[in-house]
Amino acid sequence: MSVRAKFQLQSVTAHAWSPTSKTLKFSAMYDTSIPEDQRFQKATPSGSFEMTVDNPAALEQFNLGEHYYFDITPA
Repeated sequence: MSVRAKFQLQSVTAHAWSPTSKTLKFSAMYDTSIPEDQRFQKATPSGSFEMTVDNPAALEQFNLGEHYYFDITPA
């Protein structure tokens, strides 16, 4: 079984200890005018996710304010 969550990138923080590392903070957000967002809000009305990434090529894939899906499956 897997679960899909929809999050918005809320902040990107650089670190003095690593010139290539940044912390990305995501929050569950929704737009009431978008039917898909209404479905996500009903299933997961709140939440947050944070990760530190030390891979410049991976960091280029993320844009502040954009929405991303997180697919959660057992490991």
